[in-house]
Amino acid sequence: MSAASSDESPDSTQRIDSYNGEQRVYFVPLRWWKDAQDAVPSEPVERKEVLYTATTGLSYGGPMKLINNIFNSDILFDLRREGDTLQNGETGEASVSGRDFALVSSDMWLQALKWHHDDKNTERGVKSFSAGGVDKGDVYPVQLRLSVLQETNSLAVKISKKDNSVECFRRACKIFSLDSEQLRIWDISGQTTLFFESDLSNSMDGQQQTDQEMLLELQIYGLSDSIKLKDSKKEDGSTQQTNGITNGINGGSTFRFGRSNSLSFLGKAGEAGTLGLTGLQNLGNTCFMNSSLQCLAHTPKLVDFFLGEYSREINLDNPLGMKGEIALAFGDLLRSLWAPGASTVPPRTFKAKLARFAPQFSGFNQHDSQELLAFLLDGLHEDLNRVKNKPYVEAKDGDGRPDEEVADEYWRNHMARNDSIIVDVCQGQYKSTLVCPVCKKVSVMFDPFMYLSLPLPCTSMRTMDLTVMSADGDSLPVSLTVDVPKFGKFEDLHKALVTACSLPDDETLLVTEVYNNKIIRFLEEPTDSLTLIRDGDKLVVYRLKKDANNSPLIVFMHQKLEEQIIGGKSSPTWKAFGIPLVSRLNDVETFDAENLYLKLLSSFKMPTDFFTENLENPIEEEATDKADDDGTTSAEDTNSTDVKETTEPLPDPVLRLYLTDDRGNSIESEILKEKPVNIKSKRVNVLARWPVKELDAYDTCLLSSLPEVSKFGTKRPQESVSLYKCLEAFLTEEPLGPDDMWYCPGCKEHRQAIKKLDLWRLPEILVIHLKRFSYSRFMKNKLEAYVDFPLDDLDLSSYISYKNGQTTYRYMLYAISNHYGSMGGGHYTAYVHHGGDRWYDFDDSHVHQISQEKIKTSAAYVLFYKRLVED
Repeated sequence: MSAASSDESPDSTQRIDSYNGEQRVYFVPLRWWKDAQDAVPSEPVERKEVLYTATTGLSYGGPMKLINNIFNSDILFDLRREGDTLQNGETGEASVSGRDFALVSSDMWLQALKWHHDDKNTERGVKSFSAGGVDKGDVYPVQLRLSVLQETNSLAVKISKKDNSVECFRRACKIFSLDSEQLRIWDISGQTTLFFESDLSNSMDGQQQTDQEMLLELQIYGLSDSIKLKDSKKEDGSTQQTNGITNGINGGSTFRFGRSNSLSFLGKAGEAGTLGLTGLQNLGNTCFMNSSLQCLAHTPKLVDFFLGEYSREINLDNPLGMKGEIALAFGDLLRSLWAPGASTVPPRTFKAKLARFAPQFSGFNQHDSQELLAFLLDGLHEDLNRVKNKPYVEAKDGDGRPDEEVADEYWRNHMARNDSIIVDVCQGQYKSTLVCPVCKKVSVMFDPFMYLSLPLPCTSMRTMDLTVMSADGDSLPVSLTVDVPKFGKFEDLHKALVTACSLPDDETLLVTEVYNNKIIRFLEEPTDSLTLIRDGDKLVVYRLKKDANNSPLIVFMHQKLEEQIIGGKSSPTWKAFGIPLVSRLNDVETFDAENLYLKLLSSFKMPTDFFTENLENPIEEEATDKADDDGTTSAEDTNSTDVKETTEPLPDPVLRLYLTDDRGNSIESEILKEKPVNIKSKRVNVLARWPVKELDAYDTCLLSSLPEVSKFGTKRPQESVSLYKCLEAFLTEEPLGPDDMWYCPGCKEHRQAIKKLDLWRLPEILVIHLKRFSYSRFMKNKLEAYVDFPLDDLDLSSYISYKNGQTTYRYMLYAISNHYGSMGGGHYTAYVHHGGDRWYDFDDSHVHQISQEKIKTSAAYVLFYKRLVED
């Protein structure tokens, strides 16, 4: 069948995209391909590999038109099918020339590119198992028109000037020149046979059209430079191969059989870049997801696995899996990230699958990258679990047997139910020992782990500012700063205050939180967590005399009269002010509230010579005049922080005291000297209302001065801790919490056992989660400590409990998930190693190189290590 002419109707041209959907076939130097294949031992794979030789285009009715007038004529030639050859690598080394090329699938090509990249790093002395670091080189498109010639078993090829730009056509003329060595193409992908089969099927069905063409856009990668070098010689006299052969990077041309009418390179020709350095679009607070995905997408073995035929291992019947949908979504996303010339990838499909199977990640709220990572690793494992029918396995205690025997038994039982690429690469085993504090029963179990969550031991202190009030009013308030355990309890704060105050034996401390000039909380429960105290809280400590009789407490609050404009008119209003004063009622029967109150205020009194004899007070007079006019006051109605009462007294030029309810929100009765107060509770709240003139005798500014627990903008010097210290804290024995009791088989009771963890079996990929985030009932905290972690040599040999013949326990860092900012408004990024000393910062869609000296920061959250291979 002949090809259509260049001026034919568009209807007679058939797109290649009707064949095999989105498959890609890569045009690479055969030597380059064979070098990668020969170096990587693998089981023999039966492939139907077809050899084509380029000949003059007799099918076009004349000799081949080419170099003699290349800029005025179309390029016409045939690819003659020589038969099924080169099966199972039968071609000899000497038979491969610089004009021999191979067609390979996308998986084959990417794996070969990765091998050449790693081989190049090894030659430089860089032991890197990281996939990536492959330069794209120049990229330009060439349009081809193909026709199947069944009678000659050939493909007719035409490259037309009308279909291509001038520069692309010039380059195509040089690449496909047949005036020198013979051009041979080995199809190892098996894709070209589909053209013949489809063409034959159309003929048998009577659907074959005369002069039908198939249009193919060929993406040429970096062959222009290699053409210039094809005749050069190496120093040893052998033929210099193309640039793509010598460096394992360039020298590839891409056949893409796609659904679009044309394939354009996503990026600019000549633009610098490497395979795998592709950003992920932020879909709205999805930086946490992007960070974890980039780290996994650059994890050795996982990259190889998902660029290969991973779909064969998908377990569709696993009830714990997701019918393979998570694995397929992740695999498609990883391939998109590793596609040559890829630009920013929007992970919408993966996000939709994630939201479907993990509703906690639905929507567009910020989440924890480590929580996403944990779900994804577990989901990938279940989707790719090679075990179709999981046997029932009962966990058995050690019962005094050797640890090696028990550990192997646990691991065999685990592998009987769990066998996947995730288990192969990411799972290890630790020993868990529990000791009953009563009967001393010892229980030993061996559990698998996917990652290690390490505490940050040095970030345990917190600086707190408080105000201390005297017991009897003989001294002014004192500002005090103490250091307490960040995750300690109230009893730790109490101990620090006793030391800082040099508290005598006959005194005790009452710690309170003050808000809006009222005590809103008494910090009396010693086991409560200090995380309940926020940095913006205001704490006041009252020094009180010890009392064996547990006498009632009296709490005094203060109000003063202030002028407020309401509706254009001036109106006096009661306004709360100052720090509440607290004392103990040792003698309830002779209780004199006013004298006790004034005694507590005595230290705030101004010097007597500060005042003049006849100080005018226009506010008081104005208030009195208004009271004479209508007999009422709006003092209670216009202040949201004021105490409310049913009967509103007139503003009075004398100090008055009132009993209030337990919260100090409403007045119950006035305290009169001639009328005894009936004390029924252990805490009495008294409201003191001051006339303006008498209040001027006291320093109300000093009385109202109250610092926050931690002033905004003040920071402690950043603490530093080594990763080894974090690991030691993780492996240190500790008692179980009261909410995590262990049922002792000896006592037959739940006990707060002592727990000890030991590393037993380490995985090839070790994921370390730094526990920066802490959660309590009321708040969340983030630890900003700087963790000093090794880059090239994390040596865990001294932390492994059992040397089971594993060659090395040394690891190298290859990725980091970073978190910047606070819990609510933070941002995630990823750092990824790309061979040598090259690191890249993946910040959503932005990818740029970063120096190795800058990757160790206090933002490091999840660390990804790979085991080193010893020489």
